[in-house]
Amino acid sequence: MSETFNACAYLLDRHVECGNGDRIALTGPQGTLNYAQLLDRVARTAAGLRRAGLRPEQRVVMSMADAPDFAVLLLAALRAGAVPVPVSTMLHADGLAALLRDARATFLAVSREFTATAAKAAAQAPELAAVLTGEGAALTASVPVRPLAELALEDEWSAPDATTADSPACWLYTSGTTGSPKAAMHRHGSIPAVCETYGTQVLGIGPDDRCLSAAKAFFAYGLGNSLLFPLSAGATAVLDPTPARPAELAATAREFGATLFFAGPTFFANMLRAGLPADALAGVRLAASAGEPLPAVLHERWSARYGIEILDGIGMTEMLHIFLSNRPGAVRPGTTGVAVPGYDLRILDDAGRESADGTPGTLHVRGASTATGYWCRYAASRDVFRGEWLRTGDTCVRDADGYYTCLGRTGDMLKASGIWVSPAEVEARLLAHPAVAQAVVVGAADADGLEKPVAYIVPTAPVDEAELIAFCRAGLPSVKRPRRVLFVDALPTTPTGKIRRVELRARAAHVLTAPAQPPARPTTETL
Repeated sequence: MSETFNACAYLLDRHVECGNGDRIALTGPQGTLNYAQLLDRVARTAAGLRRAGLRPEQRVVMSMADAPDFAVLLLAALRAGAVPVPVSTMLHADGLAALLRDARATFLAVSREFTATAAKAAAQAPELAAVLTGEGAALTASVPVRPLAELALEDEWSAPDATTADSPACWLYTSGTTGSPKAAMHRHGSIPAVCETYGTQVLGIGPDDRCLSAAKAFFAYGLGNSLLFPLSAGATAVLDPTPARPAELAATAREFGATLFFAGPTFFANMLRAGLPADALAGVRLAASAGEPLPAVLHERWSARYGIEILDGIGMTEMLHIFLSNRPGAVRPGTTGVAVPGYDLRILDDAGRESADGTPGTLHVRGASTATGYWCRYAASRDVFRGEWLRTGDTCVRDADGYYTCLGRTGDMLKASGIWVSPAEVEARLLAHPAVAQAVVVGAADADGLEKPVAYIVPTAPVDEAELIAFCRAGLPSVKRPRRVLFVDALPTTPTGKIRRVELRARAAHVLTAPAQPPARPTTETL
């Protein structure tokens, strides 16, 4: 028999048992809980979930904002041996219902902001037994509705379920490398694996840190930033339930004393565009970026403005968090750094052979936080999970010093005039122009049906298409220059802040075949 291990006990009980129960665990606009208070509420809620009929390994889908209720329910489900499943709070009712059915969820938990969507979704999920509502939430549903707070009213205090490191812990839905949403299944042992590698050995999180994330906790990057990492270290999670906006999040950072700040490249760019004062993040000692590559020029502009180093890295929902990252004091802008301790990396060519340094290929990773597979997705699991190794779907190149540079998703690479073109390379050149705030390059077919680069630009100052194309030609081989430059007010993003390249590719489909009618000055599309 394997030794018992429960991730809730790892994140909470051990801090209280060693005398640190009075330390602040959660804080933010919706209140503060110390470790002893949080443990008490979690243990009572776990007992309430069991009384309500929740059994080990049953799924609890969570459509919840980043607030104490989210933390309590996720930890209580882990404690009870059940499987919490945080999902995007931007889903419409049909999308939420599809995930409820796919997960065969027993319970749906919902914050007050999302009750209308939850009520419609619950009616489409025949196996759902109950809806749990967070603070201030009220709805009428086709199944019983239970306020989450009521589950913790009785005196019963639940000990952690006798799970092991290999027991199912949480599911996280992702489109991953194969398109359709699917649940990556993580073990209880995956949680200390990410906390004690990236959290401890890269970020150096300690008990005095306060973690604030622009990325929300319903997906892997935000979950680690906002809950797993701070609780693993006896530190403080700053939870903000409101949509992440630069000025508001900076105010939250000041009010609650954030020392570690997490976001993605789009949010860092939006902070610069918002014109926040240079001391907007005073007190923050370190920032981290993930989700897509952070261009070198954006890193340099942001760090120069706010005086804070950004650690760019790569993570995946299937790996639970970041496995490749720059390190404090050793950042090489434009790269994604080196392997996080505890992870092995290799780059393979199309024939499955290891690529030499300087030669691009598809990145593969192995480590203890790898998901066990996708729920009910046999073919997708076989494609991505390959023995000990996981195929990331990212095209990368490694230099002689072991630093990796991400050239984009393998499917995003372009081949123009027989030469491979990395969108990231062209985007980096465009971002070097002082009038460009954001840039995305996609492929579009020309009149001969051949793929060529097309750029979408968010400008910060007046600039025209010809100037930017000439600027690219001066810094890149001519074949890599964008054939068209389109100006937009903002770039389309996913709920997790990644650029929706598929949408831009669709919009660019006929750009190179339409009659050329250049305006006197650039027009701006709204996406």
